[in-house]
Amino acid sequence: MKNFLERRSFLKASAAIGSALGLPFISKANNNSVEAQIERANFAPKPVGKSVIGLKMPPIAQVRVAFIGVGNRGSGHVKLVHACGAKAKIVAVCDIQERYTNRTKQWLESKGVNDVAYYHTKVDAWKEMCRRDDIDLVIIATPWEDHVPMCVYAMQQGKHAATEVPAAYTLEDCWKLVNTAEQTQRNCMMLENVCYGDEELWLLNMANEGLFGTLTYAECGYIHDLREMLFSKTDYYNMWRIRHNYARDGNLYPMHGLGPVAQYMNIDRGDRFNHLVSMSSLEASLSEDSTVMTDPTNEFHGRKGFKKGDMNNTLIKTHLGRSILVQHDIVTARPYSRINMLAGTKAFHMGYPSHFSKKGQGHGFLKEEEYKALREQYKHPIWAKMKDEIEKNGGHGGMDFVLIYRLIDCFNRGTSLDMDVYDAASWSSVTPLSALSIQGGNAPVKFPDFTRGRWKEARKLGMLVNV
Repeated sequence: MKNFLERRSFLKASAAIGSALGLPFISKANNNSVEAQIERANFAPKPVGKSVIGLKMPPIAQVRVAFIGVGNRGSGHVKLVHACGAKAKIVAVCDIQERYTNRTKQWLESKGVNDVAYYHTKVDAWKEMCRRDDIDLVIIATPWEDHVPMCVYAMQQGKHAATEVPAAYTLEDCWKLVNTAEQTQRNCMMLENVCYGDEELWLLNMANEGLFGTLTYAECGYIHDLREMLFSKTDYYNMWRIRHNYARDGNLYPMHGLGPVAQYMNIDRGDRFNHLVSMSSLEASLSEDSTVMTDPTNEFHGRKGFKKGDMNNTLIKTHLGRSILVQHDIVTARPYSRINMLAGTKAFHMGYPSHFSKKGQGHGFLKEEEYKALREQYKHPIWAKMKDEIEKNGGHGGMDFVLIYRLIDCFNRGTSLDMDVYDAASWSSVTPLSALSIQGGNAPVKFPDFTRGRWKEARKLGMLVNV
């Protein structure tokens, strides 16, 4: 198994790496036991720059965009950036597989876009592209292990970075993103599309307007049977995703469900994740499915010993005392769901399908007519004013287009982005912290404070004030 899939502790034994990251030297600095890792998980390295909370850049009339990775996900981003019209210009495209750059070239030229540079084949071709001086933003849609080095390098070359989820899957790498963003004063945003869903922005509006009263708990998750894609030799380049399930346990993909909940609860904007406890079930589905595979040339044919349990439950406690249950299950026949449950003293919502109830109405949910009226009353303005564009360009029901449009539009107007590097680090850190909790016998593990104390500052999300 490749080295990048091995569990890495927060502190490296190497003094050189520790020094570069500014990690604290404590009595257990060379002790790599699970207990020691849990003890030091919430330590923060020394800052190497100033905070990028609220970072604003001069307005960019036409954002010059480059792409790393134009396969399954990245090709969609190319189309959505193109759909932004004169607000953005596609400058360069890179993918290790020439067939994908060729496919993108063919599509762009069919739309009359002919002045794009293409990079492919060489493993480090993306670095050559990032060194260009005509790029403002680099959008990254590659295997998980590439996200951090690509974001870091892009920012070091003076570019803003936007990466697919998860932004990182080790604490060390979460801090690399934060420190590099602060040092270079560049944006690093995780492309969490679900935060821009119609239902999610509706709930965000209602939570912001106080309809839920005091928020107390939430349930969320990523429930999606991906077994066919995991075992495919072509759906994920070099079968990268199943390799993570083979090598690691924990909640490997928390942000689709957790991102919107974090925004409902103003995480890192008045509240913060304090600690978590995580537990995985036994692993069974992938091992059983591997034994009935019909392709003996597949390297996972008959493979046993997958580390990722079929279901992971991670329970988070916030500083203000709220609790959040985050589930991860991509290997059972449970129907797709992100759960999207939110409870407060005055109201309750449960997703998949969406239902809403309020204090004093009895034992049922709102009737359809009243529910529809509430949806219309608190519909997010961007979904109302851009209805035609959203329907035309789509992407997971329209949320993908809203995500890309907002990213470009914030640069156009010179406003801070809707999500920042601290969101990326906080939401992504659930993965390594849940792994530590499991290794420690489901022990509580504290979250690092990636904002270095500034989470206490109440501030509104851009989607609530800069629309």
